[in-house]
Amino acid sequence: MSTFFRIAGGALAATFVWMATAFADERGPRELAQLTVTEAAQLIREGQVSSVELTRALLARIRANADLHAFITVNEDAALKAAHRADQERERCSPDELGPLHGVPLVLKDNIHVAGLRNTAGTPGLRNFVPEENAPVAQALLDAGAIVLGKTNMHELAFGITSNNAAFGAVKTPYDRSKFAGGSSGGTGAAVGARLAPGGLGTDTGGSVRIPAALNGIAGLRPTIKRYPQVGITPISSTRDTAGPMARTVADLVLLDSVITRDWRAVAPERASQIRLGVAPEMFDNLDAETRALTDRALEKLRRAGVTLVSVRMDGLADLNGKVGFPVALFEANRDLTAYLAGYDTGLTLDQLAAQIASPDVKGIFQGAVLTGAPGAIPERVYRDAIDLYRPQLQRLYADTFANYRIDAIIFPTTPLPASPAVGSDDVVDLNGTKVPTFFTYIRNTDPGSNAGVPGLSIPVALTKAGLPLGIEIDGAAGSDRRLLAIGLTLERILGRLPAPSGR
Repeated sequence: MSTFFRIAGGALAATFVWMATAFADERGPRELAQLTVTEAAQLIREGQVSSVELTRALLARIRANADLHAFITVNEDAALKAAHRADQERERCSPDELGPLHGVPLVLKDNIHVAGLRNTAGTPGLRNFVPEENAPVAQALLDAGAIVLGKTNMHELAFGITSNNAAFGAVKTPYDRSKFAGGSSGGTGAAVGARLAPGGLGTDTGGSVRIPAALNGIAGLRPTIKRYPQVGITPISSTRDTAGPMARTVADLVLLDSVITRDWRAVAPERASQIRLGVAPEMFDNLDAETRALTDRALEKLRRAGVTLVSVRMDGLADLNGKVGFPVALFEANRDLTAYLAGYDTGLTLDQLAAQIASPDVKGIFQGAVLTGAPGAIPERVYRDAIDLYRPQLQRLYADTFANYRIDAIIFPTTPLPASPAVGSDDVVDLNGTKVPTFFTYIRNTDPGSNAGVPGLSIPVALTKAGLPLGIEIDGAAGSDRRLLAIGLTLERILGRLPAPSGR
C-alpha cells in the first residue's frame, strides 16, 4: 500500500466518519444494498461488513433486476475473487493502510476501459473489443481498492439521452420499469438508483451523467472539463467529453472525486447563509407543470434555510450554445472516433463501426452528419468558428454572470420533465400538450454548461405524484468543483434524499 493511500485512508476515516450510519445486525441483501459508497468503505474498513458479503448481495440484486438492462457485462467471478483478496488484506493490514475505497464494489459505463473486460461502448461493432489497459479514471478507483462489479449499459456510442439500446436492451428506471432511465449513462444511473451498486462512473458530453442521475433519483457530477483524464474512454468530442461520478449522496461524489483527482482537501457543507445562487429565467421556460411546482417548492425551502437566490440574466445563452454544441460534437466525433478506433487496434474503421450500429436514431446521426461526406457533416470553417469564436463567448458569458452577480452557482431543474415518456420515446415526447423532440428537450438545461466546460452537479429534489424522480442542478464557475460539492452537501441536507424505489 503506497504512502499516499495510507495518508488518504486516514483522511477518509477522519473526513467521512460523520457520514457512517448505524447498521443493523440483520444484514440481508436488500439491507446491504442500501449502503452508500462512504458507508460501505467505512464499514469494510472497520470489519463490520466484509467485501465478499456486500459483493454477493449486490450480484444477487443484479440477477433479480436483470429486466432493467442496466449491465452489458457483469464481472461476477473476478469481482468475487477481488472481494476475497480485499477481505484477506483487511485482516493483514491496519485500517490506515487500506485504500479509501478498499473492497467497495463499483460500476463503470461500458465506454470506460477496464483491462480484461470488453468495452462495447454499447455498439455491436465493439462487442469483442477488450482493452489491455485501464483508463486512468478506472485505474484511480482500482488503486484506491475498489472492485469492478461490471460494465453498465448506455445509449449506443453515447449518442442519445434515453439509453434505449437496440443491441443490449433498453435501460429502464427502477422507479417505473415502463419508463426510460435517461442517458447516455443510463446503465450506471439505473444500477445506482436500483441499489445494484453504491456508485460508479458515467460519461457526460451534453448531460449524460446529470440527466440519468436526475431520472433515477441519484446525484451526479460533471467536473470542469479536463479535470479528469479522458484517455481510455470511447469518445464523442475531446472538447466536450468527461467522465463523471454517480452515486446516491453528494458525500459519495466528494469521495470519488477525491480518489480520481487525489485532491484530499476537506469538503464540508457550506453554511446556507454564505451561499448565493443565480436563477436564470432561460432555465425555467416551458417546464412540465409538476416539475415547475416541485422546483419552486425546493427553491422556497432553500430561501427559508438562508440561501440567497439572485435573479440573473444570461442574454444570448441559447443562441451561443447552439453555435457551439452540435458543430463541435459532430465534427469531433468523426475525427476523435477515427483516431480511437485506430489507436486501440479495434480492427475497425469508422465506416465499418457505423455499418453495424443497431439503434435507428444513432445510425441516422452517423449516416446524416458524422461520417465523412455525410449530407449534414459539419464544415471545418463552421467548426473553427465554434471553437475559436463562439465557445470563448459562451465561456465569458458564464464567467461574467458569476462575477457580476457575485453568485456561487446557477440553479435550475436538471430536466424540463421527469422520465414520464415510455421506453422507446426516442424521437418525441409530450411537454405541456405539445410533441417536442426528446433529445433537445432533455438536454436543454444541461447542454450549455457542458459547452462552456463548467462543473455541474445534479441532486435529487422530489418525486412526482407518479413516483418519478426529479433533479435540481447547480452549475459553478470553471474550476470550482470542490466548492460546488460543498454547496451540494448543504442543498442535499436541506432538500433531503429520495426513498429507494419499491420492488425487487
